[in-house]
Amino acid sequence: MSKMRYSRRSILKTGAAAAAASAFPAPMIWAQENKNIVLRQFGTGVSNLNEVATKVKEDLGITLEMTALDSDSVTQRAATQPDSFDIADIEYWICKKVWPTGNLQAMDTAKIKNYDKIVGIFRDGKLTPESEIAQGTAPHTVGFVEGQGSKTFASEETGWMTLIPTIYNADTLGIRPDLIGRPIESWAELLNPEFKGKASILDISSIGIMDMAMVCEAMGEIQYADKGNMTREEIDKTIGIFTEAKKNGQFRAFWKTFDESVNLMASGEVVIQSMWSPAITAVKSRGIECVYQPLKEGYRSWGGGIGLSKSLEGAKLDAAYDYINWYLDGWVGGFLMRQGYYSAVPETSKNYMSENEWGYWFEGKEATGDITNPFGDVLAKAGETRDGGSFEERMGAVACWNAVMDENQYMVRKWNEFIAS
Repeated sequence: MSKMRYSRRSILKTGAAAAAASAFPAPMIWAQENKNIVLRQFGTGVSNLNEVATKVKEDLGITLEMTALDSDSVTQRAATQPDSFDIADIEYWICKKVWPTGNLQAMDTAKIKNYDKIVGIFRDGKLTPESEIAQGTAPHTVGFVEGQGSKTFASEETGWMTLIPTIYNADTLGIRPDLIGRPIESWAELLNPEFKGKASILDISSIGIMDMAMVCEAMGEIQYADKGNMTREEIDKTIGIFTEAKKNGQFRAFWKTFDESVNLMASGEVVIQSMWSPAITAVKSRGIECVYQPLKEGYRSWGGGIGLSKSLEGAKLDAAYDYINWYLDGWVGGFLMRQGYYSAVPETSKNYMSENEWGYWFEGKEATGDITNPFGDVLAKAGETRDGGSFEERMGAVACWNAVMDENQYMVRKWNEFIAS
């Protein structure tokens, strides 16, 4: 049997397998089949978590070897080293850069158990039928291809996905209200001279340029036709405004990693900056007041998913589909949502969260008791509500998505000039 690897899908068509399935719980069968399978996964530290590797080993028998890199390194590896990984845990804007290389294979949605429960953002771009699609590289625009071997993105659902969505959020500015001492309501505050030497922006060009655009538009300096696809003139003006602010000493630092952003905020060296939700969580878990501030102009959003290497086949490909289906089945979603992220299939995550947790993180309700992160650190007390409110309120106020624009190479060059200035 070890030399004759059958796919689970073919085995389950036989009566013998049906009898075996009745004798053993499905997870036990899966663990037996997958016990010698090793899947090499890489991505950012946001979702490449040791706890996920431990749990999937326990439930499915799969050994998940994880490598966490920064976003630029993730992009480079996916685009240039297809044989160095089995699973690419990447963001949708990265997919726009990587998919044309042919290094990833399209995935059959018929093999995804909870496909019909994936939120509309990833399927047709709309949270609700009335939603407006935000600017930038919205996930659904690069989420489907025309066929199994196609390098062309499709404009609608086709049954072949580039990435299976897993994680996403509505991003804004993190602030230290205890050190600021007044309300913050606009993205424009990032360049307020009041915070000279105590502001920060992330040094990842495809994301940072979108934060810059939110600020410049909020200041009334630029009205973009599409923040996610700027003209060279718009890029020049945007970078110019931030270069002037930099030369005037506005920024304490520029960060690339999760830990850098946490340390800047927790130390009090920075009081307002680009930030990610779990970084806010990490600061708060230290007993330091930190808020992910809802802003009147809306959120900059991002989404990530699992992509499969073109070289993945046979038993390892079957195991990868098992892993994806397990990922969307709820345990990982609950784990991520306790850090402030959202799951691509929220309703399965609900099964792994208490009523208090679900109410706080997803429905925007007041906590009825302590809210803790997955590691037991208290993040909120009874009576507190989540920054920005419910899932619908937060994801319904997305102004733009992280993006790769037509003038990407020009933008990156200008970004690097800004950082070096």
